[in-house]
Amino acid sequence: MTRRSSFLSSIRHALRGVYVVFKDEKNFRVQAFFAVLILCAATLLHVRVWEYVLLLLLSSAVLILELFNSVIERIADGLKPRLQPIVRDIKDLMAGAVLLTAITAVIVGVIIFLPYFVELLQA
Repeated sequence: MTRRSSFLSSIRHALRGVYVVFKDEKNFRVQAFFAVLILCAATLLHVRVWEYVLLLLLSSAVLILELFNSVIERIADGLKPRLQPIVRDIKDLMAGAVLLTAITAVIVGVIIFLPYFVELLQA
């Protein structure tokens, strides 16, 4: 297999992975919707470049963690019922990581967007 075909094959597999998580995981779809909404709002409000980059990074972090969460859940489900208490803890830990990242993203989003919305309301 040539380098190019190997690279294209890797891209194809990665895109399939994104498709699978998008198809199978409602939380991922909801978070992707909000990521697009946030980035569209940032574009329309002409936020500063560093603010846009921060919103992009945090939105991506939430999506990436949700993807990791889905992977861990699938692996953990394969271990059931032998390791039931451990599987529950693993799933809860991953869900907690996603939740904390999402809360951080919301707080940062409010801090970034609030001045723009106040300015819009005063105009």
